[in-house]
Amino acid sequence: METVVSGIRPTGNLHLGNYFGAVKNFIKMQNESNCYFFIADYHSLTTHPTPEDLHGNVKQVLAEYLASGLDPEKAVIYLQSDVPEVTELYLLLNMNAYVGELERCTSFKEKVRKQPDNVNAGLLTYPVLMAADVIIHKAAKVPVGKDQEQNLEMMRTFARRFNRMYKADYFPIPQAYNFGEQLIKIPGLDGSGKMGKSEAEGNAIFLYDEPKVLKKKVMRAVTDAGPTQMNQQKPEPIQNLFTLMEVVSDKEALEYFDEQYNQCSIRYGDMKKQLAEDIEKFVAPIRERIKEIKADEAYLGRVAKMGADKARESASRTLNEVREIIGFRKF
Repeated sequence: METVVSGIRPTGNLHLGNYFGAVKNFIKMQNESNCYFFIADYHSLTTHPTPEDLHGNVKQVLAEYLASGLDPEKAVIYLQSDVPEVTELYLLLNMNAYVGELERCTSFKEKVRKQPDNVNAGLLTYPVLMAADVIIHKAAKVPVGKDQEQNLEMMRTFARRFNRMYKADYFPIPQAYNFGEQLIKIPGLDGSGKMGKSEAEGNAIFLYDEPKVLKKKVMRAVTDAGPTQMNQQKPEPIQNLFTLMEVVSDKEALEYFDEQYNQCSIRYGDMKKQLAEDIEKFVAPIRERIKEIKADEAYLGRVAKMGADKARESASRTLNEVREIIGFRKF
């Protein structure tokens, strides 16, 4: 069974886009592979060096992923900061990472543009830490989005470089995880693009949203003046609403509003009310499960400890072998 490693960012709550994207795929992966899922709390410090409630964010994210279907009996779920071996491997890999290649990373240049007053060393060496996270478990596969493809290539570079410099065929060269099917892309409520994290813009429906908040967001979703011709193509903002209906509503409701649109008689207010009801019906049991898990500190502690113990067993084995290969010896 191949090993797969993936990080989870402890920033922002899970929304429907995350659920039908990353979470559904993680659930599939944990049933098919030897999976390590870590909450990347060290990584979060590169853009939030003085977080108001890092522990609270980690707790929220852990509860949300567990409530959504990640199973600590099937996968290793842990906090990055609970596995110190990762930071030692990060240090060792940094010795063979070059400033020029790190400065050329697209993600680094983008972060520099967005946060010019906080260009820290952790930001520069972000790909090195990401590589350490993955190859410390000798992962064969890593799921990556389009925006992370360069970081995957950097992982591959550091693994190859270690093998070459120390003349040891030690680290597997990680490949992109292939989900084998078209991923569901959940659109946002702002009329364009995918569902994102910007709560201020009301673009996303979070799994933790209360019913009134959820309904308010849906009722404010961008629409137009309505169709002017029979069976005309739906513009993006309207197609977005129908796409959301496809994943949360009954087939009959979807067909009804589709027919109403094609007949130029659709009332967007009615459609939004139905969509809000259907999203609430879908989200409610997950939201209640999140609340239950968050309130159970003992359970969260057991999950975190079990994950840390399993992750450290794997990581320490790799690190001991890496130190031996490099030449560190005890007297």
